[in-house]
Amino acid sequence: MLVSILVDIAVQLNVWRVIGVSGQRAHELGNKVAPGVGWLLAVLVIVGGLVFNIGNVGGTGLGVNAMLGVDAKIGGAISALLAIAIFLSKRAGVALDRIVVVLGAVMILMTAYVAIVSGPPVGDALRQTVLPDQVDVLVITTLIGGTVGGYITYAGAHRLLDSGLTGPEHVGAISRSSVVGILVTGVMRVLLFLAVLGVVAGGVTLAQDNPAASAFEAAAGQAGLRVFGIILWAASITSVIGAAYTSVSFMTSSATSPRRRNLLTVAFIALSTLIYVLVGTAPVTLLVFAGAFNGLILPIGFTVVLWVAWRRRDLLGGYRYPAWLLGIGVLAWLLTLYLGYQSLGGLASL
Repeated sequence: MLVSILVDIAVQLNVWRVIGVSGQRAHELGNKVAPGVGWLLAVLVIVGGLVFNIGNVGGTGLGVNAMLGVDAKIGGAISALLAIAIFLSKRAGVALDRIVVVLGAVMILMTAYVAIVSGPPVGDALRQTVLPDQVDVLVITTLIGGTVGGYITYAGAHRLLDSGLTGPEHVGAISRSSVVGILVTGVMRVLLFLAVLGVVAGGVTLAQDNPAASAFEAAAGQAGLRVFGIILWAASITSVIGAAYTSVSFMTSSATSPRRRNLLTVAFIALSTLIYVLVGTAPVTLLVFAGAFNGLILPIGFTVVLWVAWRRRDLLGGYRYPAWLLGIGVLAWLLTLYLGYQSLGGLASL
């Protein structure tokens, strides 16, 4: 987790700054670096977004299963239909965004409570953080891919462009926004790990189909299970919409009509759901595969970003890119290449 958080920060700082300062989307920058590179990146991001969205639909299924005990596939299909309705209704989408913020805060507090009452071996966890007995590169790649891999880091950067927060004069705000999200995610990740570690250390065997839910149930009873289900469902359904919208943004341009863009987004969600229902793979496995797959895509798009930062000052409006930021970006890039290569075997076995 420590490695993944550090890499996440290095990647997102660079990606958001290059896109934010240039005022151009990732695939547009790619095509200006070399003809066709942007379209290759778009194809990879769209494929990665589809894979991840299948996992997102699986996440909604896990949430419904934890809440109501309904089969995960049925819950995922119903949730996807609701996601389409929310996407087509701006008012419902705004309301859901506000609810998710509240639920996110509740999840952090709830997870912190479970992490405390479960009594995890914190000392051993700290030691393993810096001196691990075993390093699983697939786990690291999955964590990185689930945070900044594939379409994910571009989603936030492209939203900055849509909000008008672009240009060298907004570098400070862009950097703060890029780091805050990673840190919040990192805190949640650590708390969740400690909560599950405490439960497992207490001798509880987690359910294979929904391990996090069973950990919350073991620590906080049925109430913990239901709350976990609600929060996971809310987080997953917004991810379904976000992944579809961002992936479609890579296959359209500013000249594309809103109606066509909406139809493509709805079709993307429907296709993700159909594959999820037919694939016959456990939702947890899908989520792991999605994160790992996006982690493999990450080095390719990141190469474009670092090249623009290093050699294409003209695309940054003459902005002098900080050498220290480029340096940590290159180190993170090299590490993602290594992790991606090492993870290929584990990914194939999922």
